[in-house]
Amino acid sequence: MNMTRKINKILVANRGEIALRIMRSAREMGIKTVAVYSEVDRNSPHVRFADEAICLGPAPSNQSYLLGDKIIEICHQYKVDAIHPGYGFLSENAEFCRKVREANLIFIGPSPEAIEIMGSKLAAKNAVKKFNTPLVPGTDTAISDIPEAKRLGNEIGYPILIKASAGGGGKGMRIVEHEGEFEEQMERAMSEARNSFGDDAVFIEKYVKNPRHIEVQILGDNHGNIVHLFERECSVQRRHQKVIEEAPSCVLTPEIRKKIGEAAVNAGKSCNYTNAGTVGIYFR
Repeated sequence: MNMTRKINKILVANRGEIALRIMRSAREMGIKTVAVYSEVDRNSPHVRFADEAICLGPAPSNQSYLLGDKIIEICHQYKVDAIHPGYGFLSENAEFCRKVREANLIFIGPSPEAIEIMGSKLAAKNAVKKFNTPLVPGTDTAISDIPEAKRLGNEIGYPILIKASAGGGGKGMRIVEHEGEFEEQMERAMSEARNSFGDDAVFIEKYVKNPRHIEVQILGDNHGNIVHLFERECSVQRRHQKVIEEAPSCVLTPEIRKKIGEAAVNAGKSCNYTNAGTVGIYFR
């Protein structure tokens, strides 16, 4: 498929502010837009702003915004060239991305291969190792054997963090302060990961108390070029969820900013990342 062909019409497979921002940018570029919406979002601003709008179904997202096959059918019906998924919903669904490309449509986002690698924390850790990216000490593979996990926990040193390989947002994460509570916390982490992401794979790594959480925006093209667009400070959090984002970070020295930017670009190169993406970095 020729990824450089001209885009005349975009379907935005999302809603709310993100959909509206995409549509405004498209209009400035002279590109027509198609909105999709659930019945409850019928009068939303993004629906009124778009050039065309199609109802997907009832309010639950699994009956509307997550209907990837139906969205692709709408694209063919309305002669759409590309799909912009926004964030959330289908944006990190590698199978949907693959189907979009197979339907001879442009997916405005990373490749399905990059989504698969970066959608798994373990796969992502193994990918960035090629660039000698500094990583928090921990396991490289999923672990379910509790005695072996305890041994590794003692080797790494407490406190440790049990983390779900799939997903994010603090789901499937448990801090273990000492060996006596390891088994209970591991079972909880696996159960939450299974319920939240359908995947109970977990790994363990050293728990870093009160780190700085910095996110770096990267941008990659289809020719192997990747740049970073500097950082934002995301350290103010509640239950592993960001509360405030501030740019630029006021705590970085020029030297640390340079190292963090290089690490983010290398993370993108490790999976041949294209389009816009975010790399999270922790340091003390």
